[in-house]
Amino acid sequence: MSKRSRIFIAILLIYTAGTAFLLYRVLADLDPRYRESAEESLVETSQLLASLVEQDVRDGVIDAGRLGPLFASVYARRFEARIFSVTKDKVELRLLVTDRNGIVVFDSLSRAVGADHSRWNEVLLALRGQYGARTTADVPDRLNTSVMYVGAPVRWNGTIVGAVSVGKPTQSFGRFVEEARRKTLYVGVLSAVGVALLALLMSIWVARPFGLLTDFLRYVRSQRRLQPAALAREAVRIVREGFGEMRDALAGRNYVADYVQTLTHELKSPLSAIRGAAELLQDGDMPAQQRQKFLGNISRETGRIQEVVDRMMELTLLETRRSLARVEAVALGPLLDEVLAAAAGAAAPRQVRIVREGEGDALAEGDRFLLRLALGNLVDNAIDFSPDGGVVRVRLAVEGDAARIDVRDQGPGIPSYARDKVFEKFYSLARPATGKKSTGLGLSFVRHIASLHHGTVALDNGAEGGARAAFTLPRLASG
Repeated sequence: MSKRSRIFIAILLIYTAGTAFLLYRVLADLDPRYRESAEESLVETSQLLASLVEQDVRDGVIDAGRLGPLFASVYARRFEARIFSVTKDKVELRLLVTDRNGIVVFDSLSRAVGADHSRWNEVLLALRGQYGARTTADVPDRLNTSVMYVGAPVRWNGTIVGAVSVGKPTQSFGRFVEEARRKTLYVGVLSAVGVALLALLMSIWVARPFGLLTDFLRYVRSQRRLQPAALAREAVRIVREGFGEMRDALAGRNYVADYVQTLTHELKSPLSAIRGAAELLQDGDMPAQQRQKFLGNISRETGRIQEVVDRMMELTLLETRRSLARVEAVALGPLLDEVLAAAAGAAAPRQVRIVREGEGDALAEGDRFLLRLALGNLVDNAIDFSPDGGVVRVRLAVEGDAARIDVRDQGPGIPSYARDKVFEKFYSLARPATGKKSTGLGLSFVRHIASLHHGTVALDNGAEGGARAAFTLPRLASG
């Protein structure tokens, strides 16, 4: 085993031990925390019931006559309370009432009436006006029968004449403890495994290229005879592999940095507009018409942010693909007709006509859904830049082993300063009809789809004006 592997395994073991200790401490602390929460609730309940009992004190003597029917009715009630993953269907609360000598005058379970509880901690302290609690098992040596009791004094004319002891079986909240323990253990183990896998992947992707030199030296030592040609081939192979892995790792880091920078830049403008409108709306004397204008600005800029985020997510998912997951023979003619029919609705309000020139058809191998998205983006782009009443012309042509789809509009064309930027993320030109810009992600989306299909996409100015997009795919021979 190499030193690199030993170091990695040692780090992994240290991480595992630390995670296991943390889980152990968290799991061990669950039961005390639940008991504290239950005790806090019992304190309030004991004070409430003590006040209730005080209503029935006559000349310093507690009359517990009405408590029997009350608890008989409570225990007879049936219900179904779904508390997260635990269902509760009956009342388990217990009540003991003692006189000033600690003799039980009422027991909700009718077990201890007449018994001397003056030495029980919660009764002893309650008769002294202090707070007391205890946990005792109903059946000795069986912890699962334990009951938690909390005491409170019963007063009459400022004198303590008895005590109430409110109890709750620990098993009633033990179910919540077990459920919390199970979930915590599940999440902890899953997180530990996830981090371990991530560390393994990082070790493979980033650390391995630096260890390839060791691999080469090991290869050299394994050779019995010096063979320059074989050593050169092995060196080239190792260098190529290491360079590729380092390039992927560094590209991934730069890719994230680029995304963060461009996304931050794109969101800065709408966020500033929203903040400015929100500050102005704080003016209570603003006219209603102007208030509606600023509310409209907030709604519009929020929609813009949402659109940018949605398109970024789509593009990110697409760019993580290195190849097409599903490939089929796609008839481009019917697919193009479908795209044009769907785009007619967007073109109608501005009376833009969409004309398909020729009846050509061709087969291409690829993902029909992605190809439809790419062609739809190109046609929508042409509609946006067309003047009112203009014409968008679409043509499918076969050129040798390639099929090319041309989309032409009658708009202002592409300015010279923008020709090298139109496929960059977040770069967008203002639409002539509205003066607004898009997210600037559509053409980047199209370019990546073309790359996945081993095709190309180009955008330039037509000879007769306007812009022309050319989407080219390798043609699949029919029959």
